[in-house]
Amino acid sequence: MMKSTKTLEKHIVGENVIGYTLREDGLYYPDLELPEGTHYNIGKYGLMRCEYLEKHHRGEYIRLLLDGKLNEHLHKVDEECHTRMEQLVEQMKAGAGITEELKATDQMKWVGMMNNVRNAAEEVVITELVYA
Repeated sequence: MMKSTKTLEKHIVGENVIGYTLREDGLYYPDLELPEGTHYNIGKYGLMRCEYLEKHHRGEYIRLLLDGKLNEHLHKVDEECHTRMEQLVEQMKAGAGITEELKATDQMKWVGMMNNVRNAAEEVVITELVYA
């Protein structure tokens, strides 16, 4: 068996004008980086949105990724979800009669009702904003 004398270049530029770097596994990987200023903290809802896009809307996921806008999109979705959660919880609390007086007089009932309100609000938020 003859050994190949051809050595692979460490960096190449493909026909698509994207640079590629040779890694230890012998494969070339694209040299893609996020543009400056696009590093945002992504919370629970942003991560859920990312997973949803990756599994169910692959084209949109890849477009956002290649445009360098995925991180920003996930951050915005996460912020919108938190804002909407706060609004819904307040509205649902008022509708369910959850008050500070109830909290002071029957804390266990208050905790149970608040948990129900938060869970219901989260279901709405996930349906409306994460899986939309």
